Amino acid sequence: MKKVILVCLCAAMLGLGGCRDDVDNKKSLTVERYVELLKQNRYDSLDLPNFSYSDIPELLKYRDDQHVITTFPRNPISSSILIECRLGVYVLWTIESIRARSINSEALVMRFPSQNAVLWYRNSYEVVPESDILAHNVVSSAYYNWWYSNSAASFDEFKSIDPLAQTVYRW
Repeated sequence: MKKVILVCLCAAMLGLGGCRDDVDNKKSLTVERYVELLKQNRYDSLDLPNFSYSDIPELLKYRDDQHVITTFPRNPISSSILIECRLGVYVLWTIESIRARSINSEALVMRFPSQNAVLWYRNSYEVVPESDILAHNVVSSAYYNWWYSNSAASFDEFKSIDPLAQTVYRW
């Protein structure tokens, strides 16, 4: 009887383990799958994906998506909890993570480029309201222009350029 129970428990654990989504298999996680999981509120990793600069063009396709997400990685050292976020803003923050990692930013914690996927006004300690679509549009355009105006150069040549430097926003 003990053997039967043990076999059943092992089978159940293997079965449940096999149900884990490809979030665990970070090497195979594509941008498309990442966005799909975020939209479905099923991205359950505690960290941002280990994407590289070659993933930025695919991420930029989602930069204007207004879909509200509620299940996403949060910086563990943040004292505030971001309950929801627009997908486009989160994707831009993911791009900033790639850039920040490439320059070994001192602001990085794990792969998080800042405390939260929240925009701030550059010259103040005031948060930009999540509902400010104009701010999102400005930041979206800034990242798009940063990437495509430098597309002829190697990433190493422009990774240190802050896409938001010419805006009134920062992460």
